[in-house]
Amino acid sequence: MSMATIINTIGGSSSDKAKPRHPEKQARPDSPVLRKPAWIRVKAPMSKGYSETRDIVRSKNLHTVCEEASCPNIGECWDKKHATMMIMGDTCTRACAFCNVKTGLPNALDPDEPRHVGEAVAEMGLKHVVITSVDRDDLADGGAEHFVKVVRAIRVAAPDTTIEILTPDFLRKDGAAEIVIDSKPDVFNHNLETVPRLYLSIRPGARYFHSMRLLEKVKERDPEMFTKSGIMVGLGETRAEVMQVMDDMRSAGIDFITIGQYLQPTRKHVPVDRFVHPDEFKSYETMARAKGFLMVAASPLTRSSHHAGEDFARLRAAREAKG
Repeated sequence: MSMATIINTIGGSSSDKAKPRHPEKQARPDSPVLRKPAWIRVKAPMSKGYSETRDIVRSKNLHTVCEEASCPNIGECWDKKHATMMIMGDTCTRACAFCNVKTGLPNALDPDEPRHVGEAVAEMGLKHVVITSVDRDDLADGGAEHFVKVVRAIRVAAPDTTIEILTPDFLRKDGAAEIVIDSKPDVFNHNLETVPRLYLSIRPGARYFHSMRLLEKVKERDPEMFTKSGIMVGLGETRAEVMQVMDDMRSAGIDFITIGQYLQPTRKHVPVDRFVHPDEFKSYETMARAKGFLMVAASPLTRSSHHAGEDFARLRAAREAKG
């Protein structure tokens, strides 16, 4: 049985009716849901470690992409006290066809959030932390300065923790990317999500070449900073298109690629085109390594921050081995 919980409503007070998480999708007809193959199923989270991580997250009033995006790996990761913090609230200004994060007009930024994130990282004893966010197109800088404050707060509270940021694209936010790069995270991650041909239907608020340029800009500004990006498969892309994205990533100097299976959060989201067999993921991994990526993670359950700490150690070792 899959452990990913499908949540499509937002509960309010007892007098309020449940509000849809994705109001822009409610008029769409329900799409078919394909039966998951055996290799995509995971166990429900029930461990002591899971409960402890959940309690820390709740006590700091934090959001995690693990919960908001219905990640299938939450049980495994939280059991090890690995959680991907999602800053700037739980409401996104974009409405991507694949994503289960709530859509709407976000609240004002919480000025105490950076400190709370730093405290949570220290309390959990994390060696490596991943910080991501919703898209905040409503803010003049897209939330860039808030990212910087969070990175600084972690450096103060947990100076030995390595920091990976998974950012939005900062589309039409001049100067935003630069101040985030200059905050010196250890890894700068921005996901391309899919192939260029599918952007208008899958990621309509974004632009493929802008996202690629963002990652290229990181390397231009700080050649030593690790860059990372990921895509989902099973959305209708072709093998040739995936190969082209790999080539584009290498042209931009990206060090680490992740490839995982798209899973449909609700019947209102874009349907799964097909479940990609594990052997095909192995083939993608072989091709990516041949193209020169320092690190590759490709499997049905691969997600951007899955095993991020272990992968960062391997990434650093791979660079050192390369000389």
